[in-house]
Amino acid sequence: MKIEKSSRHAKLTGDFAEHLVLYWLSKYGCECARVDHTGIDVIGRNTKTKELMGISVKSRSRTEGTEHSSVSVEHDKLKKAEAASNAFGCVPYLAIVVDGASHIRCFIISFKTLYRLYPAAKRRTVGWRMTEQALSRYFENPGVMIFEFMTDTKRWW
Repeated sequence: MKIEKSSRHAKLTGDFAEHLVLYWLSKYGCECARVDHTGIDVIGRNTKTKELMGISVKSRSRTEGTEHSSVSVEHDKLKKAEAASNAFGCVPYLAIVVDGASHIRCFIISFKTLYRLYPAAKRRTVGWRMTEQALSRYFENPGVMIFEFMTDTKRWW
């Protein structure tokens, strides 16, 4: 089924992703807040590690057949997230939320882990891969926090 997205869908996707990350962090005991600051969207205290996280949330809404497309993470946005995190005394983190045809997946990783997985991200824009092989690597990596939802629209117009 071809889906026609609204003209505001990109903005709504971003807001949804930020709130979803907040909800999930809160559900598991993290004290967190949405912030309106260049570079980071969420600040959260990880109650397990005591780490204060400055989280930049990147989101994509994919249609059927494009779920395996990489999520482009711009180098300049990573630098802004690092600067904002440093200004607030936070450890920089990245949350990637991808809404696909049958899954909504969220990956939360420190920049340290991101740079181990994708060393080129220190110098240029990187593509967070969404292939089955890449997903398997993320699922096996203890440095990548992951949650996902299975989605199925039973009836719609």
